[in-house]
Amino acid sequence: MKGALTPRDAADMIADGASLMIAGFMGVGSPHRLIDALVARNARELTVIANDTARPGFGIGKLISAGAVRHVITSHIGLNPETQAGMIEGSITVELVPQGTLVERIRAGGMGLGGVLTPTGLGTEVEEGKRIIEVEGNHFLLETPLRADFSLLAAGQADYVGNLAYSLTAHNFNPVMALAADTVIAEAESIVPVGVIPPDAVKTPSVLVDHLLLRAC
Repeated sequence: MKGALTPRDAADMIADGASLMIAGFMGVGSPHRLIDALVARNARELTVIANDTARPGFGIGKLISAGAVRHVITSHIGLNPETQAGMIEGSITVELVPQGTLVERIRAGGMGLGGVLTPTGLGTEVEEGKRIIEVEGNHFLLETPLRADFSLLAAGQADYVGNLAYSLTAHNFNPVMALAADTVIAEAESIVPVGVIPPDAVKTPSVLVDHLLLRAC
């Protein structure tokens, strides 16, 4: 099976201070066993790029609760009071990015683009320190690409060579994050022989996946 790892092996690959893209929305579509392994390893000083930080004790919230995260780039933290408290006290730095802008910055990083032009955030705190570009009389913020050392994905199904299929809202960030990291590690609810996943259902092809997490015995 392609690049098979145990959760502990995967956590050991991820050094303290690494940048991680972690998929999911409020923990749905997040790689929970990978997150648990990072907490068990006592990971520290991580940068997490994610849609949100879930809630205390669940999903990415486990990393927040464990003190593993130094910096977060995310769309919202409103449902995790621990992230809010960390930001206020200065133990966590938080860059809040509008959700559509966040996913487009990740896509730009994956596609090798120089950035994204968007009107979202003009005239607000979002524009502070950013370039404003005029195109045919209209103004846009230049939002820079995002990439990470690792993308940690959660799939509904994987096959033995690493093709991935997702369920429902897990489609939101998993496929685009698979494009934008140096190393991609995926955990799946089930791992099946090649051919079981219909070609049209493959959203992340195996060429993008470096490692698959072994299923628990």
